[in-house]
Amino acid sequence: MTRIVVTGAAGFIGSNIIQGLNARGITDIIAVDDLTQGDKFRNLADLAISDYVDATDFYSDFAKGAFGTVEAVFHEGACSDTMEHNGKFMMANNYAVSLQLFEAAQVRKVRLLYASSAATYGGSSVFAEDPAHEAPLNVYGYSKLLFDQKMRATLGAQFERAHSQVVGFRYFNVYGPREQHKGRMASVAFHQFHQFQAEGRVKLFADYGGYAAGAQMRDFVFVDDVVAVNLWFFDHPQTSGLFNLGTGRAQPFNDVACAVVNSARVARGESARGLQVLVEQGQIEYIPFPDALRGKYQCFTQADLGALRRAGCDHVFADVGQGVAAYAARLPTSA
Repeated sequence: MTRIVVTGAAGFIGSNIIQGLNARGITDIIAVDDLTQGDKFRNLADLAISDYVDATDFYSDFAKGAFGTVEAVFHEGACSDTMEHNGKFMMANNYAVSLQLFEAAQVRKVRLLYASSAATYGGSSVFAEDPAHEAPLNVYGYSKLLFDQKMRATLGAQFERAHSQVVGFRYFNVYGPREQHKGRMASVAFHQFHQFQAEGRVKLFADYGGYAAGAQMRDFVFVDDVVAVNLWFFDHPQTSGLFNLGTGRAQPFNDVACAVVNSARVARGESARGLQVLVEQGQIEYIPFPDALRGKYQCFTQADLGALRRAGCDHVFADVGQGVAAYAARLPTSA
């Protein structure tokens, strides 16, 4: 039986990857996390795993071979709070631990599929996997970039010198089920859904950065698509490298708000409405851009999927309308 390790297993993407593995009949899964935030257990409660190991113990034990023959590690464990200012904490969690895991995986010939981030691009206007376009705006983005740089320095520009598969995924704006524990770091879609349930309206930032109200654009990617791409690389163990994982299509926050509001309207038997009507009816409202985010905010992101397509992955991604509707159908109908 195939044995898999998933770090950050009780987190958003980690738990969805376990669900995807379970759907394939893979249940010999070692779930690694820190459950100090105890309510994250809910993300594991309906999943099939073979063991749970606290993150404090896992990495040194893994290096000693404590878990027997492991086929692959999906490394999703990290501090993903982009507003965390403690650089020492961030580098220990996101860089040093990842490096320890990588070195052990190469020695033991275990495949490593790890979470990088589109935050590595920061203030760039081009989102292709090239050092020329990497300009993180915060220590979170830098912690992810430094590990990517270490992989390039150790394995070659395309990770071609890896002893076993190493794949880094630069996640763009991921949304979907199992993110409820993330608080302020949960997706825009999550917060808007609950805001609409509570207040009957969705609030968006007004004009900023040369963009009109609600027109700032991000590459929003549904978590089901993130899982599908992870599993595509799991099925192609000879393919290594660093890859963007987004849809390749930037959409404005207005699109997300419309999809959220209209999903709720349709669910209660009302017809969908266009942006202008929703604004006129007060179901979408614009608020001043917060001073705390000025200079630290990406107004535009759009994954360049060239490397992903050249690798042979032709997965078709959901757009915001499709993804948000599927997400809303799985959320409770009250905040």
